[in-house]
Amino acid sequence: MHILFVADPIESFKIYKDSTFAMMRSAQARGHRITVCEPRHIRWISGEKVSAQVRDIVLTGDETRWFDEASGRRAELAEFDAIVMRKDPPFDSEYFYATHLLGQAEREGAKVFNKPAALRDHPEKLAVMEFAEYAPVTLVTRSAQDIRDFHAEHKDIILKPLDGMGGMGIFRVGADGMNLGSIIETLNLDGAQSVMVQKYLPEITKGDKRVLIIGGQPVPFCLARIPQGNEVRGNLAAGGKGVAQALEPEDRAIAEHIGARLAPRGLLLIGLDIIGHRITEINVTSPTCFQEIEQQAGFPVGDMFIEALEKAVAGAV
Repeated sequence: MHILFVADPIESFKIYKDSTFAMMRSAQARGHRITVCEPRHIRWISGEKVSAQVRDIVLTGDETRWFDEASGRRAELAEFDAIVMRKDPPFDSEYFYATHLLGQAEREGAKVFNKPAALRDHPEKLAVMEFAEYAPVTLVTRSAQDIRDFHAEHKDIILKPLDGMGGMGIFRVGADGMNLGSIIETLNLDGAQSVMVQKYLPEITKGDKRVLIIGGQPVPFCLARIPQGNEVRGNLAAGGKGVAQALEPEDRAIAEHIGARLAPRGLLLIGLDIIGHRITEINVTSPTCFQEIEQQAGFPVGDMFIEALEKAVAGAV
């Protein structure tokens, strides 16, 4: 199978923890060919198929010089057996346009994972609202008064922007309401920007668990990202400590239910964020934590993903 990975510049990869690298390593080990490009390299000219300037690479096994570039060339996206969209957030206008170009490539015969339309239809913060029975009490609004009313009712709350990533822009406001007005002004921009507000979950002290779902099935281990010091955020990018754990039965049941609902929509890979047994986000753009789970728990997440990709390309899922 010939796989095109659409990703950030591979020179920027930290291969000791990068999940896309874990996918590539498993793909090559199973005999598949690897090609890469960035979203900015994709083009569509009138009367032609969607194409990209791509780089064919081979992994070397060396930690420093970790790939050899066999060639650089222009290729139609439909010529690849599978395209794996792994561009990191933010989901900005350029990411949005990239999904449309990939959608056109699908119409020309390409098989893209996760499906471009599904990426657009499942914003990572808003997607939890479909599964309210598993989520904390949540409000999405542009109204400052709605936020104040929510705080008055629930006392201890978390506020975050809808387009944040890696824990960026997350605030906790306790019962005293300290700095609530300033935080609303910062996030809400006088009603110009939507804000997500959730009831604070004290179980965060035990970790914000990343639960991966591949081909509709949960990975049997999760990564609990535990806040350090006085930090309220468990995100690894915000200094959280990642600890691999066996999946608890309650979290497995949640993941199985959500996987059964979302996988048929074209979401081969999903990353749930679970605090206690409540989902706070559903990540679909570029879910991570493959290598942390592989290194600590010994479970081959990359292999599970490539096996699911093979089945999806063959039409089995």
